[in-house]
Amino acid sequence: MKEDLQSRSEPSIKSRLRDMLGHWLDSDFKRIENPRELAEKVDWERCIPFIILHLGLFFLIWVGWSPTAVIAAIVLYVLRMFAITGFYHRYFSHRTFKTSRFMQFVMAVWGNTSLQRGALWWAANHRHHHKHSDTEEDIHSPGVKGFWWSHIGWITCKRNFPTDYSQIKDLAKYPELVFLNRYDQLVPYLYGAAMYGLGYLLEAFYPSLGVTAGQFFVWTFFVSTVFLLHGTLMINSMAHVWGKQRYETDDDSRNSFILAIITLGEGWHNNHHRYPHSTRQGFKWWEIDITYYGLKIMAWLGLIKDLKRVPEKLLEEHNNITS
Repeated sequence: MKEDLQSRSEPSIKSRLRDMLGHWLDSDFKRIENPRELAEKVDWERCIPFIILHLGLFFLIWVGWSPTAVIAAIVLYVLRMFAITGFYHRYFSHRTFKTSRFMQFVMAVWGNTSLQRGALWWAANHRHHHKHSDTEEDIHSPGVKGFWWSHIGWITCKRNFPTDYSQIKDLAKYPELVFLNRYDQLVPYLYGAAMYGLGYLLEAFYPSLGVTAGQFFVWTFFVSTVFLLHGTLMINSMAHVWGKQRYETDDDSRNSFILAIITLGEGWHNNHHRYPHSTRQGFKWWEIDITYYGLKIMAWLGLIKDLKRVPEKLLEEHNNITS
C-alpha cells in the first residue's frame, strides 16, 4: 500500500519526458503564476539545451577555423549584443524609447537569435532585479549569493525558468511577443539553419575563402553565441563588484570601461542604476556607449523615436566613490 502511494506521488518516466519536451518547445507549457514559490535549485532537465550549446565548442577540434568564419562570428556577436543591450534591455526592460509595433516585433526576433530566451522573460527578470538590486530578493546579486551563482547559477535555476508575467503587463498585451516568448527555441533554430545554409553557399560558390558549412555553423552558432551569453552575464556577476561608483545608489553597481567595451556600453552600470530611464548609459562624452550610438542612428532613420535623455542635474553630480 505504501509503495502504491509512493509510486502515485512520484512522476513516471513518461510524464517527466513529456514535461521536459513540453518545456523545451513551449516555455509556458505549465504556466506558473508565481515563479518565486518554486525551489531555488538547478533544473537539469531544462538545462540540457544550455549544456549542449557549450559542448558545441568541442566541434572546433574537427572543423578548424578560417578568417571568414572568425570574422563572421565577431560580427554576429556585435549585432546580437546590440539586440540584447539596445532592445531586450533598454527597450523591453526599461522602455527608454518608443517604436512601432512592427519594429517592436523585429527587435524581439533579433534579440531572440542570441539564445537568451524571449524578450518578455528577459525583461521580467531584469525588472525584478532593479526592484531588489543586491538584496536577498535579487535573483543574481554577487554580493548576496556569490560570483558563480550571479554569473551562471541563477539562469539554470528552476525558480527562474518561468516568465513572471506580472512584471511585464505592458508587454504581455501583444500576442506576437507572447508567442515569441513561449516558443523561444523557434528563432534560434531558424538562425542556426540560416548560418549552416550561408556556410554551405560560401563553401560551394567561394571555395577560395577556405570555409566549410560545418565550420561556419560552429563559429557563428556555438562560438559566437557562447561568448555573447557570457559577455551579457558579466554585467550580473562583475558590474556589481568591479569598477568605480560615481553615484550613491542603494546597490553595489559599478562603472567599468572594460565591461562597457565587451557589452557595447552596458559597463556603465552605476550610471544605469542611478537613472535607468535614460537611453544612454555612458553619461560622459568619453564613456563609450556603442549601443546608444546605434540607437541614435536608428532614430535618425525613423525606426525608433523619443530617446530619453539624462537629466542635466544628474550630469552635475560628482560623488566619485571609489571601490
